[in-house]
Amino acid sequence: HQTAKQFVGKIEQLPPIKSAVKRQLRTREIYYLNILEIKDKEILFKIGCEAGFYVRKFCHDFGLKLNTGAHMSQLIRTKVGPFSDKDMFSLHDLKDAYEFYKEGNEEEIKKIILPFENAVEHLPKIWVHDSAVSTLCHGADLSIPGINKYHNFNENEVVAVITLKNELICLGNSLINSGEIANNDKGKAVKINKVFMERSLYPKNLYMVKE
Repeated sequence: HQTAKQFVGKIEQLPPIKSAVKRQLRTREIYYLNILEIKDKEILFKIGCEAGFYVRKFCHDFGLKLNTGAHMSQLIRTKVGPFSDKDMFSLHDLKDAYEFYKEGNEEEIKKIILPFENAVEHLPKIWVHDSAVSTLCHGADLSIPGINKYHNFNENEVVAVITLKNELICLGNSLINSGEIANNDKGKAVKINKVFMERSLYPKNLYMVKE
């Protein structure tokens, strides 16, 4: 338990040899680390950590700290973004739901395959005018004149940009905080990083806004 407390907070971690990222030290944060059960040489624990944290590597490092060695035998992800283990379905559930779907019953499969917008429920949102959608779909950054309404957000925060029908258009990083929108009628508000909406769903700009 004392060793576990030493890992809580920001730590440096070297990704494993077989990983999808460059193998160099990087800082990741452990929000909490709770030891749930200890039985002989097996330890059951629950960890809350920043995205990109390697739990298997953490188990190895934990063992080095104890001077005993350790490895991960099982990992269950209980939460990511807005989703938790309460939203989980098994492959058997999916197979059964698909069979019902083929028979014309969509009720079960709709419980499993959720609208794309559910994935950004935890992010602050900016609603834009219909006239701005096409430009955003082509990768342009979001300017203040295109904004209709918005949640509160800080500068350099990931935000979801959506239509007035609550359809996800794109994700981006805010260049200003939300308080600056009301006091300005021009300027860029969000740098767009990833576009999800098809370009053909909304017509091209009905008018151009000169900045």
